[in-house]
Amino acid sequence: MKLPHLPNADRYSGLYIVDFGDHCGVGFLAEEVAELLESEKNQHIHIYKVHNAYPDGRLELVGVGKHTFQLEVGMFFYASDEQTAKDDFQRLSDCALQIDPPARAKIHLAQLTAGSYVTALIYPAEYDDQFSRWLLDCGYRTAGAAEGGTAVVERYYLNQPKILDRKQIFNSRSVAFSGQKLTQAAKRAIVR
Repeated sequence: MKLPHLPNADRYSGLYIVDFGDHCGVGFLAEEVAELLESEKNQHIHIYKVHNAYPDGRLELVGVGKHTFQLEVGMFFYASDEQTAKDDFQRLSDCALQIDPPARAKIHLAQLTAGSYVTALIYPAEYDDQFSRWLLDCGYRTAGAAEGGTAVVERYYLNQPKILDRKQIFNSRSVAFSGQKLTQAAKRAIVR
């Protein structure tokens, strides 16, 4: 894989490099990589995340499995009464107003069983580290038990809880390409 010279390489930390085989593109967002993977013609691509970038243009890359872009992961905050769960849901929703979340995510307030409630934060797996950091930055706390991961999301969907309230949150600064614009960007060595 031959990378282009990157002036201001540090601005690419946290972004993705896609090796298409005949060329590579530097500077993709995770949601763009996920959309690229939806196309049959891109099933052979290799994906790397820029872990660190240095002023001299050197990059530390981490290979990322394609399955990561197809998984959802979540954090689940449990409560034994509806009011506590509602408060958890509202605090989590308020976090998105105070500090932009790293990416699109959904928040559910759900009843699992009689007297058992959960506030669920579900998001694309490639943002797991960023959402953990975001919750810390927001100072989000709950009184009840908490758990997270992909298996918890699967179990949550299988149990078909009664959803009492839901909200979708977004990163307001996201400038992701999609459709034809993404197709054009994928032809460039430096995407952004």
